[in-house]
Amino acid sequence: MENPERFSIVEIKSFPEKQKAKNTKQITWFLLLKVMKVIGCLSWLATGFWSVLGIIKKRVMNSKRREESHKMGKLLRFLRALLVVSVVLLVLEVIAYFKGWNLNDLIFIQPLQTEGVLLMFYLGWLSIRAGYIAPLVVTLSKLCIYLFMIQSLDRIILCLRCFWIKYKKIKLKVAGEAYVTVDDFPMVLVQVPMCNEKEVYAQSISAVCQFDWPRDRFLVQILDDSDDYDTQNLIKNEVSSWRQKGVNIVYRHRLVRTGYKAGNLKSGMSCDYVKDYEYVAIFDADFQPNPDFLKLTVPHFKGNSELGLVQARWSFINKDENLLTRLQNINLCFHFEVEQQVNGIFLNFFGFNGTAGVWRIKALEGSGGWMDRTTVEDMDIAVRAHLNGWKFIFLNDVNVLCELPESYEAYKKQQHRWHSGPMQLFRLCFSSIITSKISVSKKANLIFLFFLLRKLILPFYSFTLFCIILPLTMFIPEAELPTWLICYIPIFMSILNILPAPKYFPFLIPYLLFENTMSVTKFSAMVSGLLNLGSAYEWVVTKKTGRSSQSDLLDEEELKSPSQLQQQVQDSESGIVMLNKLEEQIEVPLSKKRNKIYQKELALAFLLLTASARSILSAQGIHFYFLLFQGLSFLIVGLDLIGEQKK
Repeated sequence: MENPERFSIVEIKSFPEKQKAKNTKQITWFLLLKVMKVIGCLSWLATGFWSVLGIIKKRVMNSKRREESHKMGKLLRFLRALLVVSVVLLVLEVIAYFKGWNLNDLIFIQPLQTEGVLLMFYLGWLSIRAGYIAPLVVTLSKLCIYLFMIQSLDRIILCLRCFWIKYKKIKLKVAGEAYVTVDDFPMVLVQVPMCNEKEVYAQSISAVCQFDWPRDRFLVQILDDSDDYDTQNLIKNEVSSWRQKGVNIVYRHRLVRTGYKAGNLKSGMSCDYVKDYEYVAIFDADFQPNPDFLKLTVPHFKGNSELGLVQARWSFINKDENLLTRLQNINLCFHFEVEQQVNGIFLNFFGFNGTAGVWRIKALEGSGGWMDRTTVEDMDIAVRAHLNGWKFIFLNDVNVLCELPESYEAYKKQQHRWHSGPMQLFRLCFSSIITSKISVSKKANLIFLFFLLRKLILPFYSFTLFCIILPLTMFIPEAELPTWLICYIPIFMSILNILPAPKYFPFLIPYLLFENTMSVTKFSAMVSGLLNLGSAYEWVVTKKTGRSSQSDLLDEEELKSPSQLQQQVQDSESGIVMLNKLEEQIEVPLSKKRNKIYQKELALAFLLLTASARSILSAQGIHFYFLLFQGLSFLIVGLDLIGEQKK
């Protein structure tokens, strides 16, 4: 120990009185500034919260509830019953928590030995939970986990194959020489089916009439199923104006409009002059192909007699319009960049996207033509052509502009049709797949991967696991799901999904939450298609806005060659007239829909929020945050606060 005498005492002088006063004032001002910031933040939060409450109140008051089908009603009743049970259990668990009822102390007590009715009820619940409910939930959760891992593995394999394509720079090339004389160009039929699409008809007709293809070697069919007389006249006038410019274009209107889009296309193919054409290009009413589309797609058929379909990629004019369109763009970028491209190169088969594609008419008619037996006539003809031995190719570098649904209502209806139709088709064509002459490996791919894994298993496990089992496990701790299942794996898979659209990485978490939110719609559609319910046959034309901008037109002009620009000037009206038309389109106010309330989404929102409150009692951090944000996501969607809003 050191000698104390070696230490000396140093006198510390105090601060002068003026400096003390100055420091006191600085501290006071600093604290006042902090308090003002806190008050401002609280005021902002209160204002925002009050505004949200006002929107919710207005939405509830103005909402018009729609009658749902019998099966959808059963699902809603099931969710409501589950919500009521979860609320009762939450109240019971809160009481048990504050009363200090410890499971280890109560596990050996028989219900009849207790005096309190509430305690007896709680012990009865514990007994039933451990003996009957927990084993069932554990079994179902294990099944969903296995399916989830299998589907994730399939997604990873697709991504690895896509990386291989990029690494090897695999690109489809045209076999043979280019067309030299006019007679070398094959005859192409261009079909544009539409139905009451006043907002977009002019854009699509203008685009297909300006193809860089000999005028006498292609015919444009405008297949109009509109039941609005004014819309019919507008389309007729547009067709007449292009016919006067020398374009080979015809207008067809069916008196008996059966079969929806499939019936419309079938009617167009029944014309006598179709036998003079070798290929048919199909575009929906909101698609705007570039003038060189036919030159980039049709030559791939040359020298390839087994090729039945050439599919181009979609690009979206309104992908950054709102959060909903951004999330859709992420999904569709992955669909085209990974799924369609990989399946096209490695399997020569994929689902026809229904538009922006060119069919060999021989393949189309030889496979049975268009059928209206399902709501996915495009997938139907693709499967039948595949069973007949025809091959498909996908051109990832050929883009066609189109629109994304900007409202949740339109997107929900579109997704219902896209997920109910495949299950309808699977029921109808299963026997044909089994008895077809294609190889066993192609049959297995068609049944297990194309239909079961990607069309049935995906919506089943995503809804069951993350929307039903996960909140239940908060009240049934015996079946608790691991953290890696609800956090790490979903985030990793979402990162893979977002890779084809890297600039949307900031929307990673909203994308993950929204995909889980859409699972209830996809699950309902899948069940209705599989069980052949009435809602599986609902066909609603996706609402279009006809969005266009001068910048979009400028971007397209930059991609065109001088010869294409000169041809466009000759074929179209003067630039001033086109600009005036464009300004008129911009100035016309877009009709806004009345936002609705979606009851199933709201029921799931409150179920997940109730489960998140229960997770607080057991201090499950990751589970709490996931349930909280997923519940809020369902709440936002249920109140229709995503996408286009009514002003």
